[in-house]
Amino acid sequence: MKQTLASLIGVVLYGLTTMTQAQVFPSRPVTLMVPVAPGGILDTVARMIAPEMGRTLGQTVIVENKPGASGNIAAAQLARTKPDGHTLLVGYSMFHVGNPSMFPNLQWDPIRDFASVSMLVVSPHVIAVNPSVPAHSLKELVQLAQARPGKLSYASPGSGSVPHVGMELFKQQNRLFVVHIPYKGAGPAMQDVIGGTVDMTIATPPSLMSFVQAGRLRALAVAAKERHPLLPNVPTTAEAGYPKFELEAWVALFAPAGTPSDAVNKLAAAAQAALRSLEVLEKVKTIGVSVRYLPPLELDRVVRSDLAYWSKVIREARITAD
Repeated sequence: MKQTLASLIGVVLYGLTTMTQAQVFPSRPVTLMVPVAPGGILDTVARMIAPEMGRTLGQTVIVENKPGASGNIAAAQLARTKPDGHTLLVGYSMFHVGNPSMFPNLQWDPIRDFASVSMLVVSPHVIAVNPSVPAHSLKELVQLAQARPGKLSYASPGSGSVPHVGMELFKQQNRLFVVHIPYKGAGPAMQDVIGGTVDMTIATPPSLMSFVQAGRLRALAVAAKERHPLLPNVPTTAEAGYPKFELEAWVALFAPAGTPSDAVNKLAAAAQAALRSLEVLEKVKTIGVSVRYLPPLELDRVVRSDLAYWSKVIREARITAD
């Protein structure tokens, strides 16, 4: 009898200990997987928020780069990761909602395999042309393209990139025939537009601001609801007469599907605290992005909406990734 009672007490105590340990989150360092090489907006944002998130969570937050296959390597790894909240993906909008339509045999699904944690920042895009192009407004550029079908070209950092998909949307909306010239990265694409080999591009403000200021590029419109502080004299697409066209890339955090809701909420709160810190707010200004925190449910709605929207654009434009 005594032995049975002792065994029963042992089982109860073990169960209570296990429950207590399960409720303590995080119990070890948290890893932010970045699906690209060091450098660029994704990596920069991850390294900005990691120390601040760590302070809130009481654990070290590590940034680990897992580049390759347009983000698919990191996404597939996260989909197979234990859903305990200790490993997150720093997701990029076109990887997350565009890749499912551009890659036929993905090893992950944006809805089935991931739990939304929080949106972090957004980055608008700017339509710019080489100064030799006889267009000083977006309307003039559209008129020129309509008058010369197939004669104008635009550069992108690669097939399936945000600039590529975004410009194809603009072409669909305005019935334009402009030739796509894909490059292996934003740098080579920008250089050929500056050199006049290609007529135009669409890119984030930081990547072209210095060239606009030097007169080597002409910025025609910011594809966002508001003007960008780095380019205050450049009108929005709505101001330029094209209110239907907006192009923002977002960066967000995702956990594996099945991650406990309390862990997801703690991570979201830590991300929100990081985005509110003065240090992060100051750094954000230097890279030309805007803070846009969204909690789990709101981010999930954005993902589902964007997935449907961009899938249609990609399908109609017959876009495939490199």
